[in-house]
Amino acid sequence: MTRIDLGPVGLNVVDSGDRDGAPVVFLGALGTDLSIWDALLAHLSGRLRLIRFDLRGHGASDVPPGPYAMGALVRDAEAVLDTLGVRDAVFVGLSEGGLVAQGLAVKRMDLIRALVLSGTAPKIGTKAGWQARIDAVRAGGLASISEDLMARWFSRRVRACGGDAGVRAMVERQDPEGYAGVCAAIAGTDFITPTSGLRLPTLVIAGTEDRATPPDLVRDLADLIPGSRFELLRGAGHLPCVDSAPLFAEKLSGFLTAIGHGETA
Repeated sequence: MTRIDLGPVGLNVVDSGDRDGAPVVFLGALGTDLSIWDALLAHLSGRLRLIRFDLRGHGASDVPPGPYAMGALVRDAEAVLDTLGVRDAVFVGLSEGGLVAQGLAVKRMDLIRALVLSGTAPKIGTKAGWQARIDAVRAGGLASISEDLMARWFSRRVRACGGDAGVRAMVERQDPEGYAGVCAAIAGTDFITPTSGLRLPTLVIAGTEDRATPPDLVRDLADLIPGSRFELLRGAGHLPCVDSAPLFAEKLSGFLTAIGHGETA
């Protein structure tokens, strides 16, 4: 693990794989940390440099006082890539991470060669809805909302066999201040216009069992980016890197091969 200090906030980063390989950057969902990608990375092969980091307020990154702005989260991602000397990366953004990916691609095309956007949209939810979430977390902590999140993130089949237990524990150990801070950033974000101007290879992924960002919402994102490729994962929920890791890896690897990013093993 590496710590990158950005003045007011320090970020937890894991830079693994082939340091001379093609860079792939992963950023996960609100309420998760970088371990959300562990199962997926085990299925990837080829000459890839694999970079993951925790959002500010999450995991082992610092928790500055909220609320946060999406611009600050995009600057965090920008600083991680600049500090590591990364250019022409494929950025894999899940949910909130997908919002950051869109913002970074618009701001710094020199950093981003292609996007993989999973369970996300250019605008997610409403300001009133996010404020209600913030109020609930401040009043009762993350445990007060984790049951609702699991019901929206995972299929009944996965939950019946306890497949959500690890993610539930992950969510409940996050700092309420950091979680609420990122909620505020999402609430204030509408990337419909800037995202519609993107012109780069993009894979958009949705899960049929995702109740947080339903497939139709995610498909609308694909329609917004000319030439993007849409993949619907049967049986997957909001976190396909967890409940459908082999299938997610297959789609990601196929995309990387199609754009010539990294050599096959």
